[in-house]
Amino acid sequence: MPLALGSQIGPYEIVSLIGTGGMGEVYRARDTRLGRDVAIKVLPEAFAADPDRVRRFELEARAIAALNHPHICQIHDVGPGYLVLEYVEGTPLYGPLGVEEVVRLAVQIATALETAHRHGILHRDLKPGNILVTRNQGASYPPIAKLLDFGLAKSMVSTADATLTVEGTVAGTAAYMSPEQTQGKSVDARSDVFSLGAVLYELISGQRAFRGDTSAEVMSAVLRDKPRSLDASQLARVVDRCLEKDASRRYQTMAEVRAALEDAARVGKDREPSIAVLPFANLSADKENEYFSDGLAEEIINALTHIPGLKVTARTSAFAFRGKEQDIRTIAEALDVRTVLEGSVRRAGTRIRVTAQLINAADGYHLWSERYDRELADVFAVQDEIASAIAKALQVKLAGESVGRRRYTPSLPCYEAYLRALHESQKLTPDAMARSKEWYERAIALDPGFALAHSMFGFHFAQLANYGLLPAHEAMPLVRSEARKALAIDPSLPEGHATLGLVAGLYDYDWQEAARRFELAMAGDPVPSQVRRYYALYYLLPVGRAEEAVEECTRALQEDPLDLSGRLRLAQCLQAAGRLDEASSELRRVLELDENLWFTHFIWALQQLREGRLADAITHADTASTLAPWNPSAKGLLAAACRANGDIPRSEELLEKLRPGRAYGTPLALAMFHLACSEIEACADWTERAIAERHPAIFFFLRAHALALRTSPRWPALARQLNLTDPPVSSRDT
Repeated sequence: MPLALGSQIGPYEIVSLIGTGGMGEVYRARDTRLGRDVAIKVLPEAFAADPDRVRRFELEARAIAALNHPHICQIHDVGPGYLVLEYVEGTPLYGPLGVEEVVRLAVQIATALETAHRHGILHRDLKPGNILVTRNQGASYPPIAKLLDFGLAKSMVSTADATLTVEGTVAGTAAYMSPEQTQGKSVDARSDVFSLGAVLYELISGQRAFRGDTSAEVMSAVLRDKPRSLDASQLARVVDRCLEKDASRRYQTMAEVRAALEDAARVGKDREPSIAVLPFANLSADKENEYFSDGLAEEIINALTHIPGLKVTARTSAFAFRGKEQDIRTIAEALDVRTVLEGSVRRAGTRIRVTAQLINAADGYHLWSERYDRELADVFAVQDEIASAIAKALQVKLAGESVGRRRYTPSLPCYEAYLRALHESQKLTPDAMARSKEWYERAIALDPGFALAHSMFGFHFAQLANYGLLPAHEAMPLVRSEARKALAIDPSLPEGHATLGLVAGLYDYDWQEAARRFELAMAGDPVPSQVRRYYALYYLLPVGRAEEAVEECTRALQEDPLDLSGRLRLAQCLQAAGRLDEASSELRRVLELDENLWFTHFIWALQQLREGRLADAITHADTASTLAPWNPSAKGLLAAACRANGDIPRSEELLEKLRPGRAYGTPLALAMFHLACSEIEACADWTERAIAERHPAIFFFLRAHALALRTSPRWPALARQLNLTDPPVSSRDT
């Protein structure tokens, strides 16, 4: 029977009965020691003799105690048969609510669940009644969601199936359970994703997604019925994906749900003017002129980025739609823009014809279109004309009635060579990199005053060192030389300062100079997305500030959401931050778009080996080694995976290919191998050799994967060699 008002349970005086449920009665009580209100959950006497009920009650205490999050109800104390919880004065979260409030509260709930999942805890009973909304600080204060009742919580690392509470009874609340939970199958984070989708559906519509007169009818609806469609909004699409019957088709992690909700929040607002410039179609007889069409679109992008108040999608994301027959509205939705520029280029002899049309993504109608017939020598003037026309069409006020400060205009032959160099460098194979070098050299020979070409040529050599194609002692002096040439021409060039910051950090181990250079690189507005990535990868990550590196990579991707290289770099930073589920989501997304990027397979295999998923690690390491047979680290990683899986002969065969000649990159490859074999002393020895050859990838290895090495007695000496004992903090880092 309920406890009497005014009675004591331990040092707590019962004030009122808040509610009852299958897992216990909940009271409001007064903590007589600290003078505060608390909530007390008491296990009913009828259940006290039930070992399963007691076990679940104790599990809730451990589950809540493991979590510390502003949107999770906190535990204060525990006693025999009762829990003392934070008292939350609020109301259960029921709909319908406005879209803006739904998104705001949903992000809070998703963030709380993301934290729980990161600690290995599933909720398994997510429903409106287990979410309280409070306005404790006044009606004008934004509502705060608090996640309650982990009474059915389950550890994701438990080998026992805790889904069934008693024989023939499924734990949870029928209308919000996932199909797999309804069937009594084992569950993972995707089950909570489904439950959150059911909650959101109800918040938006005011009706349950799955209905019936009995629990059996509700469960049948969960298994078989598709809820009535909400609308065509982005938020509705998020809910639909959460409610997929097949768990593999849902969001795979709560982090993905949170990100999708944040995107929906941005779309739901009255957004700033935004545009994506698609690659211009090459209508010339010579298909080799495609690079010229791409270059024209890229330069228009560069000009538009200097327009105040205009959001411009970066090149990589916009160009991902090359050759794909998709509706403009679909493309705009994927890139989160309100307008799209498309066009074509026809080149004949010394003349070009450029057509451009600006399209309103909301309805597909043209806002503006124009045709330009010019001599090739006027191509840069054409770029400016198009950018100015777009600005007027979007009614964006420009300072001084111009499109902002243009970068240096190179000669046309130089510009063509530069575009070819960029085109080849994106392939990241030895042959393509060799061709890229030739085109950079030609561009610079044709126009030595083109600062950006010098800077990008310098980064070309840094890529060679990073991927094992050129020793760092040969590559990095060339990187430094080209960056200095760029800054001698244009002292404010962000890419030039960022490239020198890269050299200072990864080669000189001079973190004070690296901080200074990146401060200069990041001082402008806007900050190029590439520069933001440099800052994350070549300064923040090496000095151990992984969470900040994640933030910078995420910001870069907001400008360039389909940049596969950017997503790979974000995945590396997430690995270094210990956020492995999110890293896997990013890697999975990259492979869905391009399964032949060897580096994706490589860094995923590293993570899988770290997590003990040997079969997956071998698959991805084998693919990486096949796609990049020239990379020593790919061979070393595959050798380690084979050794861990008991395939000693193949492991030894791969190691033999690494040892002769001690080629550049071999020390890092062998450090990876010995780390995976838990041979820490040997790993430290080879790490010292990799440091001596200044391999730039050593920092990604140490920060993202070599946890055992960083906790060994050898780490302090290695850190001193890298000058990481007392990393500086620049003014922009504080």
